[in-house]
Amino acid sequence: MEFALTPRLAELKRRAAGLAEKITPYEDACEADNGLPPEALAAIREEVLASGLQAINMPAEWGGAGLSVLEQAVVQDELGKLTNALWDTVWRPANCLRAATPEQRERYLLPGIQGRCRDAVAITEADAGSDPSGIATTAEPDGDGYVINGEKWFVTVGDAADFLIVLANVRTAAGEGAPTLFIIDKDHPGVTLKRTPRYTHTFVYEHPEFVFEDVRVGADAVLGGVGQGYELTRDWFTEERLMIGARTIGAAERALSLATEWARGRTQGGEPLINRQLIQGMLADSVVDIATNRALTHQVAWEFDQADGSERGRKLLHAKAATVKLAASEASNRVADRAQQIFGGRGYMRDYPVERIWRELRVDRIWEGTSEIQRLVIANEIDKRGLPGLLSFRTEA
Repeated sequence: MEFALTPRLAELKRRAAGLAEKITPYEDACEADNGLPPEALAAIREEVLASGLQAINMPAEWGGAGLSVLEQAVVQDELGKLTNALWDTVWRPANCLRAATPEQRERYLLPGIQGRCRDAVAITEADAGSDPSGIATTAEPDGDGYVINGEKWFVTVGDAADFLIVLANVRTAAGEGAPTLFIIDKDHPGVTLKRTPRYTHTFVYEHPEFVFEDVRVGADAVLGGVGQGYELTRDWFTEERLMIGARTIGAAERALSLATEWARGRTQGGEPLINRQLIQGMLADSVVDIATNRALTHQVAWEFDQADGSERGRKLLHAKAATVKLAASEASNRVADRAQQIFGGRGYMRDYPVERIWRELRVDRIWEGTSEIQRLVIANEIDKRGLPGLLSFRTEA
């Protein structure tokens, strides 16, 4: 078994670290001003394009970076070290857009890959969060199109997005709901930005709420086919949960690096904090949390790249991605909390990156499925297909 980074992975890691280094100077302004002005975002866009790390999840023939899942995880690990969610300025179009028709691809995906427009995924509702099966948004057939009504919450990047990917139930001839994704321009008649709540973290983009009132769209707005909404959403969740694992571990490493540097330079009682056993214990526990979860994230990302595409394999990877998200998000929160404690009062000041990391990582235990939902996904896999797949390494055919 070979655990060393290949030259290709090492080069991607260096390139992502270099890009993160160029974006880092924007952190303080983003924190102070609750976001960045258009000129700053334009400058970052140019840096992203120069790095070749635009749309890392999209094929090279479409203009993306064409990275494997493991390669994406290595890149996201480095970008996760940025505070204020500035990692999100390095755009990754929603992976469900791979199901776009040629016309949809030309109109939405290709400009998105080039960073000329942004998408936002509108799944969650007031009464449908981690489990999207409870959505109330409807898409009533109407002639050769649909009329969409409903409300969506937590639409990340909704303020900057040009179009929305909306999950709605299409009423079938049998009167049942067929969950379906629709591509809807944000300025489409009937689409209203209802509210932009304030959140614990300072995110470079916002998470507004949208209302859809008698929004009329054609059949060409359907993404991936009527009734395919849950499948596409599940695939999106699966991949994004793995990327959350990678980003949170990157954030945890930055927090630990900052805390280590502080402990070396901060003198209390006549000697550096790092000489104190209680501090040493925090640092050691943090190393364990980061090292074990990075290894798990890389293992599961590699397994994604080796997948055979079978339904059984997809379900196992869904559970393994849940394992990564659960373990990494919980561990990174522990690391950030220890790092903040080592900084003492300064760790509670927004001027310090360690405070921002601590505040921003909290949402990773909630979005794209709460920690509790991840536990249910894992337990369901145990019940239906047993423990071996979850606990064993993949074997060669």
